[in-house]
Amino acid sequence: MFIRKSSRLRTVTIDDGSILSVADLPDADTRWVASRKQTVVLAVLHGLIDRDDALRRYGLSDDEFNSWCRASAARGKAALTVTALLQYRQPQSDQSTDTCAD
Repeated sequence: MFIRKSSRLRTVTIDDGSILSVADLPDADTRWVASRKQTVVLAVLHGLIDRDDALRRYGLSDDEFNSWCRASAARGKAALTVTALLQYRQPQSDQSTDTCAD
């Protein structure tokens, strides 16, 4: 097996002490569930992948990814379900805070 050297991070330790690696990222054509959304948000927050790379790889809009970041920061993984995102969605004027900024 050949392992290519890279200057990019391959693993990061997240706040709860667990390790997140590039292998933990969902496939590009994934079916979105709360745990996969949270994995992508954590990967961006901890520098495992760039925000722009995540948006491009998963075909996400800025607004969609920002809503995941806000929901995850406010209420954790449970808020990333589709029904919870609709329930906790903030009015348009309150959505200026971006917790996943570069």
